[in-house]
Amino acid sequence: MKADDVRALSDDQLQDELLKLKKEQFNLRFQQASGQLENTARFGKIRKDIARIKTDLRRRALESQGS
Repeated sequence: MKADDVRALSDDQLQDELLKLKKEQFNLRFQQASGQLENTARFGKIRKDIARIKTDLRRRALESQGS
């Protein structure tokens, strides 16, 4: 997910996407613990996507306070 994609989504869509990514991150941790994880690079991608979403949500909150 790119930053432009994140900016195009509404707040509710971002919250849903954040929840979905956190669930996927949780499942990846279990796969890693049980030795079933094949694509370890997925961890980094999910972490970065979560950070992008949280950053944009924070930016939007600060903009709404400033108005």
